[in-house]
Amino acid sequence: MAKSEKPAKPAKAAKQSRRKQIAASYRMTKQADPRIGLILLLTFVVAGGIAFLLTWLLLGGWLFPTLNGVLIGLLAALILFGRRAQASAYKQIEGQPGAAAAALGMLRRGWKTDPAVGFNKNQDIVHRVVGPPGVVLVGEGNPARLKSLLANERRKHERVLSETPIFEVICGDPAQHPGAVPVSKLTKHVTKLGRNLKPAQITDVLARLRALDANRSNIPLPKGPIPTNLKGARQNMRGR
Repeated sequence: MAKSEKPAKPAKAAKQSRRKQIAASYRMTKQADPRIGLILLLTFVVAGGIAFLLTWLLLGGWLFPTLNGVLIGLLAALILFGRRAQASAYKQIEGQPGAAAAALGMLRRGWKTDPAVGFNKNQDIVHRVVGPPGVVLVGEGNPARLKSLLANERRKHERVLSETPIFEVICGDPAQHPGAVPVSKLTKHVTKLGRNLKPAQITDVLARLRALDANRSNIPLPKGPIPTNLKGARQNMRGR
């Protein structure tokens, strides 16, 4: 009997970790969005009130409309919190070295992100993403210098991936650099580049890239105040 009770501990630890993650996301969001508490409360009241009223008109009674109102109110508040938490996280890392790599790390299963596969002495960086569209080279830094850096990386990749689509993206402020993709829209932009490779083809591409990467110099990402719970913001939005 004693052995059967032990598996309950990991589940309890997971719940505590989940609470800590939500609390950390809330604190981070509140720094950039001080009114988040009031906004979430209003969302809960309005969404819950509408759900209660509609259920009461359709079914009558009090118990089921009340439960439905509370559940719908909580769901609406959680969805809004996830979105605002993610927006606040993007706002905090925007303009920081390594922001593009942090954003690309939020891509779901089926994508492989390799930060800083290319760089120069001015700390302009090229990150690489492999997924359904093919290979996506994401430049971060000065757009004028990135053009040559991206072109150099494209040539290296074309030597081992002659038939694989290769895309080039510059991450930055489109107001200052026309054609650049802001960090808040980077993952969406990458996922909309199409579906050119099947899972088996992606596996083959990754195997070929390992040979290319074996000859590279290692470089750590530039250090900066990049929040580590950026992925947690997305998980909160998805209710995970």
